[in-house]
Amino acid sequence: MIDVIVLTKILSPFLPYLLKLGDKAAEEAAKKLGADSWEKAKVIWVKLHPKVEAKPSAQEAVQDVAQAPEDEDALAALRQQLKKLLKEDPTLESELTRLLTEAEAPQSRGNINIAGDVKGVSAYDISGGSITQGNIS
Repeated sequence: MIDVIVLTKILSPFLPYLLKLGDKAAEEAAKKLGADSWEKAKVIWVKLHPKVEAKPSAQEAVQDVAQAPEDEDALAALRQQLKKLLKEDPTLESELTRLLTEAEAPQSRGNINIAGDVKGVSAYDISGGSITQGNIS
């Protein structure tokens, strides 16, 4: 089950901009809050928006958070509406769960440190799914 608290935290700072999706000025302003977070919020919103539009109480909750993103009462109402939407549409819930899981997956990048006498040891750089080998002398 998707965590609506996390979902709300992702969306709430961007709702004023998400409601104006397609408006270049709004999108540029939203990017100042964090380009990666903005992209994640947009992808989620594209999935949620049709369901929100179909339910007046969800629309109202979204509007309230867009006007006051820090208002705890508005956030609680939005969380409640999101719970209802997701309960009504298990497919939407699974799609959003997948999107959140993909967005939270760490990028593969690691270093292997070898201490001591390293003559004749091979070094490997593992990044982005590729491995580069070299020798340490």
